[in-house]
Amino acid sequence: MSKSNAIVLSVVQQGLSSDEAARKFSVSKRWVNKLLVKYRSGGLAALKPLSKRPLTAPNKTPQSLEDQIVRLRFELKEQGFDAGPASIAARLKLAGRKPPAISTISRILHKHQLIIPQPRKRPRSSYIRFEASQPNETWQSDFTHWRLEDGTDVEILNFLDDHSRFLLGCRAFIPVTGRHVVDLFLELVAEFDAPQSTLTDNGRVFTARFGNGRNAFEYKLQDLGILQKNSSPNHPQTQGKIERFHQTLKLHLAQKPRATSVAMLQKQLNYFRGRYNNDRPHKALNGNIPAFAYLKTPKASPQDSSNFDGIRRRIDKVDSTGKVSLRRAGRMHHLGVGRAHFGIAVIVLTTKTHASVINPATGEHLSENLIEPNKDYWRNQLNPRNL
Repeated sequence: MSKSNAIVLSVVQQGLSSDEAARKFSVSKRWVNKLLVKYRSGGLAALKPLSKRPLTAPNKTPQSLEDQIVRLRFELKEQGFDAGPASIAARLKLAGRKPPAISTISRILHKHQLIIPQPRKRPRSSYIRFEASQPNETWQSDFTHWRLEDGTDVEILNFLDDHSRFLLGCRAFIPVTGRHVVDLFLELVAEFDAPQSTLTDNGRVFTARFGNGRNAFEYKLQDLGILQKNSSPNHPQTQGKIERFHQTLKLHLAQKPRATSVAMLQKQLNYFRGRYNNDRPHKALNGNIPAFAYLKTPKASPQDSSNFDGIRRRIDKVDSTGKVSLRRAGRMHHLGVGRAHFGIAVIVLTTKTHASVINPATGEHLSENLIEPNKDYWRNQLNPRNL
């Protein structure tokens, strides 16, 4: 029983006077009389305290905006993209609508039971973040695993720009080999220019340094004057951006029908790459999309010029004899590619020491030719008979 009810009943039922009730309950006589007036007009129900809630709430989130936040949560989850409060705020901003505070969006999601409470996480301030200051300053690369419908294990090779989180390349293989790494890397160099450095783990497709040697990828980086950086063994945090990216990729793939072939999976990856780069705001980029962050800042380029004087790029076709012509220093040279590739349009990349011929339609590395200024014909070094 509330104190107000007890005061009124002591007067009405027990016969106490207003003075006696005031002394008994340590309140003023005036307050006792007010309670009695309320009781006589509406009974005990009139003694209940009135709500202090204001009649109007000018700062309340409009119902239409609340509905849009809930709808975005479901849409992003169905598409396999991050659907947290920050991501929803970025989506609202892109749609031209001023988003409410992150805490407000969080309360709305909790109100609709769309967030599962989690134990308190490690504070973000405790992390030390490293980020390249320019696009192409560092490309991170790694591969992750995914299974087809029949259980076949597929490896997905990714190249991610450290500064902008721009997904440069995303390709599926069974399995990833050193040649695949070189081929995809050269294809991306032809499209986006050479990076200043690369950051990978110590997988054999990226480095042979623990075998006291170098692999094809390391030799190619040296040819292009690109600094190679490798993470410390058993320390994946060094590549935190691409490790976190793999979570986003798999979250998206999990919402799609399980691919029945590598070709079907590649189509899903191509779709994801387009959406990720051009339609998905990134929290680390202040809500901008990766494509915007990659294009708005001048690109970095290789700094070590001791064995590199720039990448030259040209388009040509393989002739009927299996060769591609290349004019260098006023002299015509012929690059051996192979008769099997007759008529294919190719990209020719040349550095100070090597020429590489790539099929842009497939990314296949067709030939690697040593630059020999005194010779008219340069053999294809990828052909075992020429080694």
